[in-house]
Amino acid sequence: MSNPGNIVGGHKANLNNPNTSDEAKQHSKEVLDQEFNGGNVDTSSGDKNPNNVAGGLKATVNNPQVSQEAKDSAQDRLNQMGK
Repeated sequence: MSNPGNIVGGHKANLNNPNTSDEAKQHSKEVLDQEFNGGNVDTSSGDKNPNNVAGGLKATVNNPQVSQEAKDSAQDRLNQMGK
């Protein structure tokens, strides 16, 4: 089966695309409302690889384009993970 997050993302993109027809937008809205709780997808499945998460947080801490607030938050999460 397709990833529900990808399906929702496609329909949300369609709703915001100025090049799609009103009929297509209506269809996407109906699919989101009827099948995906308005587009709210449960992302708490817990199947994320902790090492990948830690790698992303470390990248955030070392990225000069990221705000200090985001760096501090990422560092706090890393500390909670014991990394």
